[in-house]
Amino acid sequence: MPDPFVLRRFQAEALAAVERARAAGRRRYWVSLPPGAGKTVLGTELVAARLAEEGRRAVVLVPNTAIQAQWIATWERYGRGPASAERDLTADVTVLTYQSLASFSPDEGEDEDGDEGSLVDRLHDNGRALVAALRDAGPLAVLLDECHHLLEVWGALLREVLDPLEDVLVLGLTATPPGVLSRRQAEQVDELFGDVVYQASIPAAVREGVLAPFAELAWLTRPSDEEETWLASSATRFAELTTELLSPGYGSVPLLVWFDRRIGELPVPWALLERDEPELATSVLRLVAAGLLDLPEGAVLREQHRTDLTADDWARLVDDWVRGCLARSELDQDRSVIEDLRKAMPGIGFRVTRRGVSGAGSAVDRVLSRSANKMRAAAEVLLAERSALGDRLRAVVVCDHERASPTSSLVLRDAPAEHGSALEVMDALLDAGFEPVLLTGRTVAAGAEHAGRLVEVLRGLDPGLDLATEPLPGLEGRFHRLVGAWSSRRWVPLVTRAFQAGHCDVLVGTRALLGEGWDAPRVSTLVDLSTASTTSAVTQTRGRALRVDPTWPDKVATTWSVVCVAPDHPGGDSDWRRFVRKHDGYFGVDDDGQVVSGVAHVDARFSPFAPPETDLFPVVTLDMAQRTAERDVIRARWRVGEAYRDEVRRAIRVREEGPSRETEPPRTVDAPTPPWARMGEAGVVGTGRSARWSPWDAAREASRDPGLAAHAWVVADAMASAGLGGPGAVGVRAVVDATGTYRFELDTDASTSSLFVDLVEELLGPVVAPRWLIARHQAPSPTAGAGWRVLLGRARPVARTWFGVPVELGRNAGRRRAFEQAWARWFGPSTVVAAGSDVGTAALVSAYGTTPLDVVTLLRSSWS
Repeated sequence: MPDPFVLRRFQAEALAAVERARAAGRRRYWVSLPPGAGKTVLGTELVAARLAEEGRRAVVLVPNTAIQAQWIATWERYGRGPASAERDLTADVTVLTYQSLASFSPDEGEDEDGDEGSLVDRLHDNGRALVAALRDAGPLAVLLDECHHLLEVWGALLREVLDPLEDVLVLGLTATPPGVLSRRQAEQVDELFGDVVYQASIPAAVREGVLAPFAELAWLTRPSDEEETWLASSATRFAELTTELLSPGYGSVPLLVWFDRRIGELPVPWALLERDEPELATSVLRLVAAGLLDLPEGAVLREQHRTDLTADDWARLVDDWVRGCLARSELDQDRSVIEDLRKAMPGIGFRVTRRGVSGAGSAVDRVLSRSANKMRAAAEVLLAERSALGDRLRAVVVCDHERASPTSSLVLRDAPAEHGSALEVMDALLDAGFEPVLLTGRTVAAGAEHAGRLVEVLRGLDPGLDLATEPLPGLEGRFHRLVGAWSSRRWVPLVTRAFQAGHCDVLVGTRALLGEGWDAPRVSTLVDLSTASTTSAVTQTRGRALRVDPTWPDKVATTWSVVCVAPDHPGGDSDWRRFVRKHDGYFGVDDDGQVVSGVAHVDARFSPFAPPETDLFPVVTLDMAQRTAERDVIRARWRVGEAYRDEVRRAIRVREEGPSRETEPPRTVDAPTPPWARMGEAGVVGTGRSARWSPWDAAREASRDPGLAAHAWVVADAMASAGLGGPGAVGVRAVVDATGTYRFELDTDASTSSLFVDLVEELLGPVVAPRWLIARHQAPSPTAGAGWRVLLGRARPVARTWFGVPVELGRNAGRRRAFEQAWARWFGPSTVVAAGSDVGTAALVSAYGTTPLDVVTLLRSSWS
């Protein structure tokens, strides 16, 4: 029988990469492809090839029954016999869930010595029988689909099962990009599979036309009035706590004194603390940025440090203080402080013991993540989508739970009533004029007037279906559920078919059901109200909307995040930080057509370190609503069909302080050409061109600002001259967007480009504790007299601005000379001075804490 599938580019390349690795002697392979890019077909192609050439049977392990059914159906299209779902492994192809293997006996656990022993020995009898069948099966191909699950849950067990098998090929398939794995996950991948064999990104799949172009959008809201009142009292308690923490008499060794000693007496360089305890290092540097500590030697203040301390920062600082100082003290004063902290910290979601601080479930975060206003905002989002799409609207709203769950009084003592359920979203949508359908693992329901029509639609799809409706308890008859002799295995595909056909335009469900394995290509819009923020959860949830729709060739999908912010509470940004985590490492297209990761692709005004001011919320909301109607513009920004490299590199965005402004459309900065006249510390230097200028021209040229880009050109030239790599200024890509924000990248390898970004950020960042400084000298205002002095070589600077020399460019005399030469080329001669010299000390006094150009730097990753 001929091959039933025509392979896409990614599938063919991945299959070829696996075969090359097999020919080279590798037995284990890891492939990362986006959701919807065809991992199942890739797997069945490998199975078919190994079965035909070697008689090698296959066992496929998957995370749920929906994906199990997909694999079985896909294999059956090859016409080589049915796939089995039985554990005896007698079929050529067997598809099982991970749970069929990883079911542990309740009677098996630690032995008398506290040793957990073999995981295989602890399996239920059915699991042990499956392991025995694997060992006796002979040559096998084992495929692990969506294998991020095994990293999180079953990694150790699978390693113990697979390692003894003598003749087995193992293919791991996932949608989780290798670059965003945690350190532990990366170690597990390396242990199980070795290096990644092949990977492709979501942006690459969009360029190829394999996935639909999309836009990530956000709807920002504040808490309800009831929630605001409760949060205000919580904020007062937190303010009292932080005031105490900064008090010079709070504890025998107060918190700030502890960190002054702790950091000042570090036995290892600061870089090692940043490597080993990055979150604590960030919190300490936020204390520095707030003016509460001196900058540690070797540390650099970056974008993420120049923001207010969060509740998490305070928790990390208190944890270090308690474990390192207070808990070791026998003084009553310190015991009293620990007792104070035990009473105060639960209010912001943390628990304090003598062993330190641990999470206790934040009431503030729970109120924000499940705010009643988020439910109403979901309805507003879909009204905007319906206005834009009309009958094409097929929306999915993803929630954590069908009903609001009860919580402990410790977590939510005196807090507002629980919100955030799928049923509450249904209620808001019904009020807004929609006819939503609730689809979860235990319920199918609709509005009372719509439920009967839904029953008739489903009967038309499955004539043997015997269904009735009954009111959902506790909802005053607003919703009726469909009841009958069916289960989720039957109702999910049926309701999905009805949704695809347009019999309902909004599905509301839980992430567990509407996540991986659920397939509906006509989804146009996804509203994410869930709290899951792991990379795998985010990738899978968003992947539901990215399938190409055969009935809509120009489909553009939108994914909405509804974010609740309480600006007057120190923990009021917790939902924003969750929004940031969801977008960390996730790429989308911005307004300039650049594909970038993080919240910058949602809106260039968004920072990963703090939410926008609340007076900007209505502006953002209006912009987002307009953007959803501009799907043709979104599609054009993705440049579907154009060439790409599928590479990620870091970039830096630089914008002036103050409100953003609209300028001309995005433009590329002209190729770098040094100005002919540059004001140095001893006067103007330049070329012979000055003889052809009038005094007016000379004065204007000498005072001309070479612009922000010149600072990036200085860094690039200095790096090249100092042997740090890169092509120099000619390799700098400089683009100005519609708000006047500059974006700089260096066209070189990823590591050199990353260094360039860090050095530009240092150069433009606050002058806090540099070892070396350099001055940019200001020419006099352009007048005829000043022009004559320029032409006669008598002009002198009238002012100077001090910059800190980036650490790597000041590390030795050779690099400092390279930096001086690059500076002279673009700004005029200036001597690098030591911060400890007389000149440097005076400069540091005048410039301390200031940013030389009054700009904000933002670091981003971009895809090309």
